Amino acid sequence: MSRPVHRLPKAHLHLHFTGSMRFITLLELADLHGVRLPRALVDDWPPTLSGRDERGWFRFQRLYDAARSCVRSEQDMRRIVREAAQDDAAEGSAWLEMQVDPTSYAPHVGGLIPALEIVLDEAKVASAEEGIGVGIIVAASRTRHPLDARTLARLAARYAGDEPGSVVGFGLSNDERRGHVEDFAHAFRIARKAGLALVPHGGELLGPEAVRATLDSIHPDRIGHGVRSVEDPALLHELAQRGVTLEVCPGSNVGLGVYERLEEVPIPQLIESGVQVALGADDPLLFGSRLGAQYESARNEHALDDAALAGLARASITGSRATPAIKRAARAGIDSWLAADDGQA
Repeated sequence: MSRPVHRLPKAHLHLHFTGSMRFITLLELADLHGVRLPRALVDDWPPTLSGRDERGWFRFQRLYDAARSCVRSEQDMRRIVREAAQDDAAEGSAWLEMQVDPTSYAPHVGGLIPALEIVLDEAKVASAEEGIGVGIIVAASRTRHPLDARTLARLAARYAGDEPGSVVGFGLSNDERRGHVEDFAHAFRIARKAGLALVPHGGELLGPEAVRATLDSIHPDRIGHGVRSVEDPALLHELAQRGVTLEVCPGSNVGLGVYERLEEVPIPQLIESGVQVALGADDPLLFGSRLGAQYESARNEHALDDAALAGLARASITGSRATPAIKRAARAGIDSWLAADDGQA
C-alpha cells in the first residue's frame, strides 16, 4: 500500500475563486438566482474543453463566465471561500492561496474594496475555524487594460500582509495569447514594492518564449503553469537557478488540450531539472479534479514514489507565503508522513 496523499501536508498555490466552486454549489446558486446554465456545463460534468485554439478557449471562458454569473452576493462569496478551505483541509493542505479578481464581483457588493474585503474576511475566519491557513492572491486579467492591473495592484498592496486573511500575492491570468506580459510590468513593480509574491500565469498555452518574457519583464517568484519550459533546457536551468516555483496543474493541462494524457505532463522532467514544482488544481469546477487527484496522478501516471511526492509537498510549502509557524508544522508533518509505514501515514 502507498501512503494516503490526503494525509500528506502540502500547500495549494494555484486555485481560482470561481473555479474552486463545488459543482453542487454552482447548481444551488444558479437555482437561487434564476440563472440558466449552459447544458455543456450541467449535463456532462466536467465539460469537454480545449484551449488549443481561440475557439476552444472561447468555449472554456464562456462556461467559466456562466459559473461566475451565479455569484451575486456577499453570502455567495463567503460560501465559496469557506468551501474551498474545507475541501483543501480535507485533502491535507496546511495552506491555501486563492486567486481572485474582485472586478467581477464588485457590482454586486458595492465596489472593488468591499469585494476584496469580503474575501479577505472570510479567509481569515475560515483560517481560524477549518484547520488551514488561507491567503489571497489578487489577480489581474490579460484581457483588460494594463492600467486596470495597476489599480488592482494598488488595491492588493493596501491589504498586503503575512498572516491568513491577508493579500499575499499578485497575479496575472486569463488567455496568455492576449496582451503582452511586458505591458503589465509596472503593476508588478507596485506589488513587489508592497512585499507581495509575484505569481503570473505563463507557459501553458504558449511555449517557453512566454516564460522567458515573464522572467525578463516581471522577475516572478512563481509562475502559474510554466510546463512548456521543458521545451527549452537553458530556460529550465535558469528557472532552477533563480528558485522560481512552477505551479503545475496536470488536470487543467489535459483539460485544455495542452497535453492529451496525464502521463504526458512533464512533471518528472521538471523535477529532474531542479525546478521547484508545486501541484495545483486550477479550476476544479471545470476540470473535475481537486488537489489530491493531482498527487494521485503524479503517483499513478508518473510512478513517483512517496519520497518524490513528499518532495513536491515540500516544494509547495517553500514556494508559498505561509507563515513560518505553518511552514514548520507542515514540514514536520511531511517528515512524519514519510517516516510512517505504508498505509499508516
